[in-house]
Amino acid sequence: MNFQFPRILRPLIGRNLVWRKKSSSSKVVYLTFDDGPTPEVTRLVLNLLDEYGIKATFFCVGENVEKYPDIYNDILARGHKTGNHTFNHLKGFITKTDEYVENVHKAGEYIESKLFRPPHGQMKSKQRKQLQNDYKIIMWDIITHDYNRLVQPERVFKNVKKHVRNGSIIVFHDSIKAKNNMLTALPLTVEYLNSQGFKYEILDT
Repeated sequence: MNFQFPRILRPLIGRNLVWRKKSSSSKVVYLTFDDGPTPEVTRLVLNLLDEYGIKATFFCVGENVEKYPDIYNDILARGHKTGNHTFNHLKGFITKTDEYVENVHKAGEYIESKLFRPPHGQMKSKQRKQLQNDYKIIMWDIITHDYNRLVQPERVFKNVKKHVRNGSIIVFHDSIKAKNNMLTALPLTVEYLNSQGFKYEILDT
């Protein structure tokens, strides 16, 4: 199980994608959350981040924003950033380019952001080329696999601990599937990062 997308394969996905964002500071990380907003999970994440004084970036699914605009607005009101994660959480490899791009723009009617992350990291070359005109495409340095019920939360934390470095973009999920793993692993991760002197920043365009 890969917690980091193999660096040798990254150019095959496309150029000018953001996998890691080095900072002038020696220890900065970017916490990101995919797939919300979700009533059962997102506000628990927001409360936890408030406790630690952390700002993060939430890549939201458009249909979830349409259903739960109050939660989406709460994300913004608490000082976090949002990004586009398509309207229907589409897999790019099995979706026609026109349909995929249209779906992203549909999500953009609800999510005012120039950041985009493809669900599952899947994106065809033609999709990427069209979307790069309007969005900064954000990938990741570490994906936690918190959504995988075969992975224990302690392993999620230990693998983040093993791979984290300056500029790491770390992916958690504010989804029902990831809830138990994430709510256990996230505080462990934050406590470790704090002990190591890491600071937290939100992604920008």
